[in-house]
Amino acid sequence: MRDLLPYLKLYRKHWFGLTLGMFLGLLTLLSAISLLTLSGWFIAASAIAGLTVARSTFNYLAPGAGVRGFAIARTFGRWSERVVSHNATFKLLADLRLFFFRKLTPLIPGRQTNLRDADLLNRLVADVDAMDHVYLRLISPLTIGIIGLVSITAFLSWFDLSAGLTLGAILLTLMILLPVLFYYLGKVHGENLTYAKANYRIKLLDWLQGHAELLLFNAETRYRQRVEDEQDQLLAAQRKMAALTGLANGLLMLATGWTLVLIIWLCANGINGHQPNAIVAMIAFSTMASFELMMPVATAFQYLGQTKTSARRLNEIIEATPDTVFDPNGYDQPAQGKLTLNNVSYTYHDSDQPVLNAVSLNLFAGQKLALLGRTGCGKSTLLQLLTRSWDPQQGQILLDDVPLSQWSEPALRKAITVVSQRVDIFHGTLRENLLLADPTASDDQFKNALIQVGLDALLEDQALDTWLGDGGRQLSGGERRRIGIARALLHDSPILLLDEPTEGLDKRTEQQILSLLMTHAQNKTLVFITHRLVGLDQMDQVCLMDEGKIVEQGTHTDLLNQKGFYHDLWQRL
Repeated sequence: MRDLLPYLKLYRKHWFGLTLGMFLGLLTLLSAISLLTLSGWFIAASAIAGLTVARSTFNYLAPGAGVRGFAIARTFGRWSERVVSHNATFKLLADLRLFFFRKLTPLIPGRQTNLRDADLLNRLVADVDAMDHVYLRLISPLTIGIIGLVSITAFLSWFDLSAGLTLGAILLTLMILLPVLFYYLGKVHGENLTYAKANYRIKLLDWLQGHAELLLFNAETRYRQRVEDEQDQLLAAQRKMAALTGLANGLLMLATGWTLVLIIWLCANGINGHQPNAIVAMIAFSTMASFELMMPVATAFQYLGQTKTSARRLNEIIEATPDTVFDPNGYDQPAQGKLTLNNVSYTYHDSDQPVLNAVSLNLFAGQKLALLGRTGCGKSTLLQLLTRSWDPQQGQILLDDVPLSQWSEPALRKAITVVSQRVDIFHGTLRENLLLADPTASDDQFKNALIQVGLDALLEDQALDTWLGDGGRQLSGGERRRIGIARALLHDSPILLLDEPTEGLDKRTEQQILSLLMTHAQNKTLVFITHRLVGLDQMDQVCLMDEGKIVEQGTHTDLLNQKGFYHDLWQRL
């Protein structure tokens, strides 16, 4: 149960709604038991009265009103319990998703989140949904069941002590044995069901997202077969859990029948020394009704194995330690833009070869640096270190002569703007995608930024309300890139980091974007990563990297005069 503790603590925030839901559930249960109990007595008493002289004095109105009252209370209680408990549970799950996402965000791109997108999605959706079992299928049924058991035992004991205690003992025994039995029966199947759902979602998303490429390489049939195999495993796990549910219902029906026979046998000679009368029927119907409280209790622990497995999968993220931990009380002054790297080295956790090796740079506020080098030489890793996605294993990075590790996260994020190779477009409107860069910007600012990067076409028709992503307007690679640049224009900060900002753009558009970026970064510190030798004459420094080291460094003119590697690259154009 230790795996569930972080989620039980979240219940305190919604204690009122969850408690009210349990109260209404108890009201519904007691109303249902009372309805069947009173109806059984009323029918039997009416039959007896009709066969005797008591028919002239028998009060039909009070029991009839009671039956109608309990029926209305049962209906109202069932509806209210569903509304209240599900509302509270949905709010709880929403808070849990936010809690999970806040724990997940600092881990990216750390080694703990080396997971498939589909697996993360499954944890965020299916595994979080499984947490509602703790309340709806465990806490609430057991709480209601215990209170209901005590109530029905006390009620019947008031009429006949032996019948009441016998029924109470049987219900208590079942309440102890059935959850334990079905927990062990469903433990393995619940774990299998959780992993079957995750694996099926991963394979299905792989097949859907890569469908065009799979068709192109004649591999679609093989991948579809993998999806169908995972689907078969999921259906098999679901069938096994359904079989356990059927077994639970069958055992309860068997227990109900034999218990009813026993209680009727105990009451056959009358109640408390009296001749058999309508009270016998009342106790019999009350016995049958009491097993309604056992139905959810019997299967309460059946899905506990699945819930615990989902909790463990969530805890792998929630309890993970980020590679970089920010001090909430860290340095939070506005940045000027001076960057200093002193013998910075970095090696990936699964590699022995350093991707950066003793790199030193000194960039004053407002200066511009270009980084060149072949793929894998460490350029993009250097940008990750500057944004403190990771910390260097050796050396130190300083911003305004303050170690990067001493900065608070909000101040550091405000100081740096990044245009990365991968521009993420979220499923939402164009406005919502731009709000990420500056939540305070106006529509006019958004439109101006889009016009500056040459995306006037996006302002046609629905303009900023245009839906992007699945089910919306599809964007080309160049359009996605320019939306990333528009975000950079909106997020005005003293440091601008550009990682291949013109990749995928034609020559003319490339020149326009470079001119725009240089104008925007006129008084900013600029780090510009590129494979293409464009705009380098406007840089204060040009660094050529190879195998994690800076092999040449200087201005564009100085490096040409040195007749080294940079000169050779330039001559190949």
